[in-house]
Amino acid sequence: MSEYGKEVALVRELAKRVMECAVSEKHERMRKRFRENNDLKIVRPPLIMEEIPWHEMNLDGELDCVSADPELRAMEYRLRIALFREKHFRCDNYLEPVWVVKKALTNSGNGFEIDEDRLAVDRKNNIVSHRYHDVLKDEKDLLRYHDPVVTAYPEKDAANVARAEEILDGSMPVELRGHGIYYAPWDTIAMLRGVEPILIDVYDRPEFLHKIMALFTRAMRLEMDQMEALGLYDPRELSLHCTPSPFTPEKEPDPGRYLLKDIWFRSMAQMFSSVSPDAHEEFDLQYSIPLAARCAHTYYGCCEPLDDRIDKLKKYPNLRKVGVSPWANVERSAEQLGGSYVLSRKPNPAHVALRTDPDQIRAEIGETARLALKYGCPCDITLKDVSTVGYRPENLIVWAETASSVLDEFYGEA
Repeated sequence: MSEYGKEVALVRELAKRVMECAVSEKHERMRKRFRENNDLKIVRPPLIMEEIPWHEMNLDGELDCVSADPELRAMEYRLRIALFREKHFRCDNYLEPVWVVKKALTNSGNGFEIDEDRLAVDRKNNIVSHRYHDVLKDEKDLLRYHDPVVTAYPEKDAANVARAEEILDGSMPVELRGHGIYYAPWDTIAMLRGVEPILIDVYDRPEFLHKIMALFTRAMRLEMDQMEALGLYDPRELSLHCTPSPFTPEKEPDPGRYLLKDIWFRSMAQMFSSVSPDAHEEFDLQYSIPLAARCAHTYYGCCEPLDDRIDKLKKYPNLRKVGVSPWANVERSAEQLGGSYVLSRKPNPAHVALRTDPDQIRAEIGETARLALKYGCPCDITLKDVSTVGYRPENLIVWAETASSVLDEFYGEA
């Protein structure tokens, strides 16, 4: 057998091992619990770890790839990570029994381009320091705007599916899927300008910020129209910005004809934790609510604390999930969300950066579980934004084991 043939055989063998896990009763129960959680039922909170610095996680060489072919090497790495999660992390590492090929597309953007300086401490890490230069200083800069143009490539999709099927050869089914919505305009605007000029303009030039948001809103509306018309949206995303898979409880949509009304709307405005709730509504929420209303559900929030403005978020007509960050008041959040929304808790990733203190993790996860039950909140828990574990994979292994044992105490074993 040629070296290439050996690499193909290795990928197939790894795929078979992943499939054995994915079709297990454990994963069937996990899928059911994810769906019930999104259906606002009180179940054991899905426990997820994502945005992991995998370059620091190669325990005993388990993530070492041997394939020389770039395509096969990428597949091998993806499969090895899935098996690593299953072996080492005692949390809800949901595996789907399919190899997903994403639909190919290009998006021309809206004409605005980031100008920045970067500084990296660890060149293997994609988390680096940024200094952004303001490219939207005045009215003339807005003239660079153009409407986005989305292009689909069905011929490329067919070729990519055929290629994956050829490589996997029945060891794992192959499924073509579209995309979800991740809309964070103020994250993008902050990268185009820097945060300080925006916060100054909230006071000094609010009308200029409204002109920027009007352009971003127009661009997103047109993008949504095109993505829907081209059949590029899909409700079968494995994760909703790292939180448990967005399995929705309503009637199943027609396969192959997914519409905006079938998918989640995902949004946030992280820098607006520094402004008042009224300013947050003025510069962000009033623009995104009409866009979100076109979708099945809305998930709002990321790293910003939102406990002082949940009443504003409830103006989304289809709000289903709210992010509760490490800097939010958990009890205040749980009391307002009650049983009507999913409390999407984000533990502090700093707790795994250097070492993991089990007592610290028990306290954080225990508080979340206790308050979720006290106020009848459906809840998921997602450790994310893990920029480093200090090259100590055991930090995450201990975190998962400890957090899961706490949930066992409050909810029973998964």
